[in-house]
Formats: sequence, C-alpha cells, structure tokens
Amino acid sequence: MATADIRENRAKRATRRPWWKRLRAMLRAANLVLRRILGRFSQFMPRGLYARSLIIIIAPMVLLQSVIAFVFMERHWQTVTQRLSTAVTRDIAAIIDVIETYPQDPEYEEVIRMARERLALNVAVLPPDPLPAPAPKPFFSILDRILSEEITKQIGRPFWIDTVGNSSLVEIRIQLEGKVLRVIARRSQAYASNTHIFLLWMVGTSLVLLFIAILFLRNQIRPIQKLAEAAESFGKGRPLPPDFRPRGAIEVRRAGLAFIQMRERIEKQIEQRTAMLSGVSHDLRTILTRFKLQLALSKDKALSEAMEKDVSDMQSMLEGYLSFARGDAKEETGELDLDELLDQIRADGRLAGKKVRTSLIGRSDIVVRPGAFRRLVTNLTSNAFRYADRVEIVARNAKGWLTLTVDDDGPGIPPEQREDVFRPFYRLDEARNLDESGTGLGLAIARDIARSHGGDVTLEDSPMGGLRAELRLPV
Repeated sequence: MATADIRENRAKRATRRPWWKRLRAMLRAANLVLRRILGRFSQFMPRGLYARSLIIIIAPMVLLQSVIAFVFMERHWQTVTQRLSTAVTRDIAAIIDVIETYPQDPEYEEVIRMARERLALNVAVLPPDPLPAPAPKPFFSILDRILSEEITKQIGRPFWIDTVGNSSLVEIRIQLEGKVLRVIARRSQAYASNTHIFLLWMVGTSLVLLFIAILFLRNQIRPIQKLAEAAESFGKGRPLPPDFRPRGAIEVRRAGLAFIQMRERIEKQIEQRTAMLSGVSHDLRTILTRFKLQLALSKDKALSEAMEKDVSDMQSMLEGYLSFARGDAKEETGELDLDELLDQIRADGRLAGKKVRTSLIGRSDIVVRPGAFRRLVTNLTSNAFRYADRVEIVARNAKGWLTLTVDDDGPGIPPEQREDVFRPFYRLDEARNLDESGTGLGLAIARDIARSHGGDVTLEDSPMGGLRAELRLPV
C-alpha cells in the first residue's frame, strides 16, 4: 500500500475516534506545551520562598489591576471622551451655522463674543489661507482620533487640528467659503482629563495592599527560615540556635516539633551507642593489658616479642574500630586556624622525607569540630605521605564553602574502585590505605566526618599523576 493511502487511512481512523478521546489527546498536547513553556520560564524564577511568595501575591494583583485599567480606559475613558468631543464639535457646528446664516457682520464680533461667553470657545475668523500641514499624531491619540471622526461626521468640511502643541489647549481650523474658522478650546472640554485620579487610587491601593501582604508574609516566612537554619546547623554538627522554637502556622509548627523530636532521638541513640562502646572498649583494653602483663612475665623472649607485636596490632585495630563506631558527634564546635593546621601537615610531611607544598586562599578561621576535622585532614594526607614523594595541598575558603584538595604523584586508585574504598573494612590488594593500622577505615572515617559537617569527600585523578582527594564542606 502506498504511503499516501496509509496516511489517508490513519486520518480517517482519527476522525472516527469518539469526541472525548480527541479532547483528551488535545488536552495532553496542550499540557505538554504548557509544561515546556513553564520549564523554560522557571529558569528565570527566583529560588527563595520569600521571593516566590511575593510573586504569587503580586502577579495576580498586577494582572487584575491591568484588566481593570484596560476595561476602564477602553470603555469608560473612551465613552467620556466621545461625549465631550461630540459636544464641542456640536458647538463648533452651531457657530458655523450662525456665521453662514447671518453674514451681515463682516467682523463677526457678536459670534465671537457668544462663543467666548456662552461656549467657552476662543473663536477667530481668518483670511482664506491654506490650512497648515497635518500635525504629527501623538502616541496615545484617542482625542485626536475621536475629535477627527466627530468633525468629519457633523461638519464635513476640510479641517486641521492640533492636540499636541499646547498640552492644555486644542486648536481646530475649519475651511469655510472665503474664510477659515479657528477655534481654540480647553483640552478638558473635549477630553476626559481626570483619569489620573483613578490611576492614582489604583496604584495607591495596590501599594497599601502589597505593604500589608509583605508584612504578613515576612511573619509567615521567618519560622520556615529559622527551621532551615536549625536543620543546617544540626547537619553541620552545631548546636541549635538559642532562640529556636516552633512557631508560625500550624504546619510549620508541626514540622519544627518533628525536627526537634528527630534530633532528640538521634542524639539519644548516639549517646547510647557511645556509652555501650565505651564499656566494650574498657573491657577489651583490660583483657589486652592482662595479655601484656603475662607476656612480660614470660621467660620465652622470642615468643613474647612476637605475641607482643600481635597484641599491639590488635590494640591498634581495636582503637580504629571503636573510633569509627563512636564517631566525633559529641565534640563541640569551635574555631580552627587553617594556617596552623597546614603548617603542622607540612611539618609532618617533611619529617617523613616528602616534598610538601601547601597554600590557602581566603580566610584561615573556620567553625568546625576541631578534633574531628584534624583527623579528617590527617586521614586524607597520611596516605599521600605513605605512597607518594610529592604532595600538594590547596585550601580555598570562599562564598561559605571550604574546598581542600590533596594531590600526589603516587600510584593512585583505579576509577572503578574509588567509591568502594569508602566502605568500612574495604581494602585494595596492592593498596594505598588511608590508615596505617590496615583496618580499611581511613576513608570511611574521613567521609563520615565530612558528611557529619554537611560536606563530602571525593576521589579523582590528580594533575600530578597520582590521586586527588577533594574535601568540600560548608563553613
């Protein structure tokens, strides 16, 4: 079957579909188009809740005021201007009738007097000179358009009008037989000039409503901001702000209360785990101390030395396990000097016979858990000292984030295993391990500390040819 026949059959089948199916397909297409438009428009939307809430309030208000203003301008303003222009044109037509009906007075003094006193029009009869060239049309020419239409309809003679020159006056010239009639009228006689009062009232009431809405909105947004600050502080391992308590709307209060209860449960679990591990640590250390005492009393020196090494390794591994399980969550936050920490790392590297270069960009003081942070950085640098000859450490503290990179020229870690090494007790066969005890906990401890501060640790290729360990956390 030809392609044209296939298309024709599909079109026929589409037209035979029930109307609700066709309507549903149209709605789906319209929904897809609307989503694409909103997706592109959302790129320009503000990110903050306060700004978005203001847009939700301001946008409908501006739209409503615009519709009202358009209807008022298009209907009321145009209607009033139409009636005023019709009245002025009618008066001019009456003056023309008087001039043409009673031509006895060559100066038309009585006509000029009556027009001035009765009709508030400044009238003059000029010689039969040609009318001036058409004046430029104003941008907003509602008066020019309506007045021209009325003169054409009621008088039907050649004319020239100027609604632009003097803002408070309108000049009209009409070509008569053997003369030109010039009429100067006040703009308010032919134009609805008090519309600005409506605009002022509309803008004024809108500003008052916006001011009231902003005041109420700030009071509603502030509890959400406080809750976000409290959650961020808890994520960084810091205590809650002293003035934090659930407040605001009932939904925000429920969220704040749920956060406080969650925080209390987490702290209680950490407390229980720490107490249990402390007891286990005490008991195991007691047994290891007995082993050491018995080995010291042993007469077989060769066997004692081998067993003492095993006991020391066991104690070192035990300390690593307990340290990882216990964590550093109970440590209070405080200020840490990055310059001092980098100096210490540089000194440790030189003692190990390595070429170490450090640099700091930005402020040197940060607020962290000092002991945990020192251990985190030590875990990241000790492996570089162990497997590389040259190490470069760069710390950047800017825009609320600390980025610390440790680059070396060592053997590196294969890309497919860089995420696995963060798992506890994971070891590489020909490994570079981040703690010398060989427990496979160095990177796990480093990432655990970084995430408890609200950050993370990642591994990638180093420009020096080895491994790059990058620490990034908010400060």
